[in-house]
Amino acid sequence: MKFFFLIITLLTTTLFASGIAFAASEKTETISQERYDSVCKWGIFNPPECKKKISKIKKNNSSNETTETYRGDCKWGIFNPPKCRKNYKGDKSKRNNNSKTKVNALTSGDQNISMYTGTFDILDKEGDEQTTLLGVEHKNENLFRDTWLGRFSPTTGGFVTGKSSLYLYSGVEADYNLGPLSISPSFAPGYYKKGDGKDLGSVLEFKSEVRIGLDILENSNIGYSYSHISNNDWGKRNPGTDNQSITYSKKF
Repeated sequence: MKFFFLIITLLTTTLFASGIAFAASEKTETISQERYDSVCKWGIFNPPECKKKISKIKKNNSSNETTETYRGDCKWGIFNPPKCRKNYKGDKSKRNNNSKTKVNALTSGDQNISMYTGTFDILDKEGDEQTTLLGVEHKNENLFRDTWLGRFSPTTGGFVTGKSSLYLYSGVEADYNLGPLSISPSFAPGYYKKGDGKDLGSVLEFKSEVRIGLDILENSNIGYSYSHISNNDWGKRNPGTDNQSITYSKKF
């Protein structure tokens, strides 16, 4: 009997405490942008307070007015719709109505240029094909597309090796951001010229790559990438090559 009474007492105390906490939380129907950014970054694992409206300060030329934005749809982390992005500015067609002037893509300030250097054919056991590589890659932020699988963008680049091999490629890259850390898998077909280097068996080669980067400054990122290049047995031979490099990226 005493044990039963103790259980009832504990349940009553717990429910009473929960009711107080719930009532306290209900008093505030909004959450600040700073609080949302610091707490609500776990997607579907966000705490309940992340379902509240965000109180924002929107500055106009004439006056400052407070607006509230509901973020109930923004609970899927990297799978969120475009409107959940911080820099989302609404429908593209509406933005275009504000200006009839066409902006050149190369001068829009959304260009991402990456320089990288590393080792070509790191798994060469004999060591006669292994050499250095130096490359450059370009991405346009305006061409990023948000999908339920993540953010995708076209990427174009090329590299040369210490033995005059040349590889030019153009493909697609996915971008997943985990705070300052980014993971970017990519796939790109390209043109390969062996020069004095390794014969990969075909001029058409395919590059699959995974890059891990870390934001070091506001518009700068440093990372490590590992890639594999082969022709999928479409050439006369398919030895393939595995490469690694250190990458520095800068937004302009």
